[in-house]
Amino acid sequence: MDTITESLKNFINSISSGLGNWGLQLLGAIGALIVGLWVIRIIMKAFSKLFDKKTIDETLQPFLLTTIGFILKLLLIISIAGIVGLPMASFAALLAGVGVAIGAAFNGSLGHIASGIMLLIFRPFRVGDLVKTNGAFGFVKEISVFVTVIETFQNETEIIPNSAITANKITNLTRVGNLRVDMPFAIRYGSDIEKAKEIVLDVLKNDKHVLQETNKAPRVAVNNLGINGVELLALPYVKCENYWDVYWDTRQKIVEALGNANYEAPLPQRVVTMVK
Repeated sequence: MDTITESLKNFINSISSGLGNWGLQLLGAIGALIVGLWVIRIIMKAFSKLFDKKTIDETLQPFLLTTIGFILKLLLIISIAGIVGLPMASFAALLAGVGVAIGAAFNGSLGHIASGIMLLIFRPFRVGDLVKTNGAFGFVKEISVFVTVIETFQNETEIIPNSAITANKITNLTRVGNLRVDMPFAIRYGSDIEKAKEIVLDVLKNDKHVLQETNKAPRVAVNNLGINGVELLALPYVKCENYWDVYWDTRQKIVEALGNANYEAPLPQRVVTMVK
């Protein structure tokens, strides 16, 4: 009887001792996690300020910050595993298994990451560029690990997966530094074409948003001989940020200037020949 009692006491003491040690390790791990996340937050803020001071490319900043944050958190998890007493070999095998499972579950996301890296390496556009891609037309606000953020002229925020961008056509309207805004208009047959061109050219030359440099000087040309009138084309060059000001406002100025000069819009015409 005494032997059984002694055995039970030893068993209970062993369990209590084990739970006590494990409990202390668990508390230590939780404390390390809280402190580690706080330290990582401070480090990330420091890196963000450093990037701003060193004028790191805005295109690279989100990607670099995300990568640094991931590495720091991975190191924190490994450190906590050591505190808990998990063998590094077992932990590495577990981490590898989890990585494979996550990779299989987020196969598409890995494609977005690869596409994001391609965008950062080949640089078809940068943050701040005016682009057309995947049905979106606007300024690039951010290129992150998974997505690219574009702000349209309607103040809509388009969030596009990186793989969708690399798989489609990309039109960068900022790369050259300026754009040509093609604005067609028409006059009736029999009207003075040269005078009409002079009127429109005068509007373009007096527009503050239209570039006047020698190689970017505005031009007006005959574009086509339409069914009902002569189709002309105004060809002003503008900076990207002034695109819509010229596209809308200058077009209105052209219409008003032609109207003041008594140019009427072409109307459908039909020639009728009387046969006797």
